[in-house]
Amino acid sequence: MSESQGSEGTTQPLPVLEKEAGPEPLDQSASAADYEPPPVIEGGGHERRFWSARRIPAAITALVLLFLAGVFLYDVASVRAERPPMRWRRELAHQLAERPLDDIWVLVGAGVAAALGLWLLVLAATPGLRRVLPMRRTHTDVRAGLHRDLAALVLRDRAMEISGVQSVRVRMRRAKADVRAVSHFRDLDDVRADLDATLADAIRGLGLSRPPSLSVHVRRLGRKG
Repeated sequence: MSESQGSEGTTQPLPVLEKEAGPEPLDQSASAADYEPPPVIEGGGHERRFWSARRIPAAITALVLLFLAGVFLYDVASVRAERPPMRWRRELAHQLAERPLDDIWVLVGAGVAAALGLWLLVLAATPGLRRVLPMRRTHTDVRAGLHRDLAALVLRDRAMEISGVQSVRVRMRRAKADVRAVSHFRDLDDVRADLDATLADAIRGLGLSRPPSLSVHVRRLGRKG
């Protein structure tokens, strides 16, 4: 604080402006290389796949069972009311009583029922959502996934940045990324080496829990004529 000598010989303090403390200005000289990704939680490197709700198969199964239960309940109530059973149920009971077990239609019906039951068991025991790749967990309460098509698009864009690459086709699977490129100049071995290095770095940057293996194929278009 500053002081000044007044006209009457008294000392008076001069007002001083103090700047409030605020956030430090951003260092414009900082580069993108200084960025550090969030840490990965230990034990989160092998995330399980996402489970599908399977609403459509569940809804179809529920509707079919509801319809069959309603029909049988109506028929039983009709019989209890001293009315004759439905014709289809009499015919079904007659056919089941007369046809042998090795009859072709009995075997076909049993096979269809077994196939439907096996399909329902597979749906209940498998997670589904095969097109969603689980990512490494960086927070205990957050799970993230990356769609295969988006992962393939990222790899394709990175591959197109390589000198000499004319076109790229990427097929992304759960355990393998199949990349097929067409080169119109440069040596094929040099292009393949650049693709291997660039795409391996791109796969690490996707942050997947189980990074797929990389398969790169480079060819040159044949000359016309």
